Amino acid sequence: MKELVEYIARSLATNPDAVKVTESVEDGQVILRLEVAPEDKGKVIGRQGRVAQAIRVLVRVAAIKEGTRALLEIV
Repeated sequence: MKELVEYIARSLATNPDAVKVTESVEDGQVILRLEVAPEDKGKVIGRQGRVAQAIRVLVRVAAIKEGTRALLEIV
């Protein structure tokens, strides 16, 4: 899942080297934290949060396939 989020974020970002994804497990669910450059934050979130919501749906589907739960935070 980490690789999936990183791939999508790098594809959207103007500065792909600034993309950083960290993964941690808390309370039995995987938490992915996505960090991007400040100028790329708007591209990753999208208009009215549509891009971010689409990424979260993909993460949720990937987590279900692995038999876990996942949450994406954009910082």
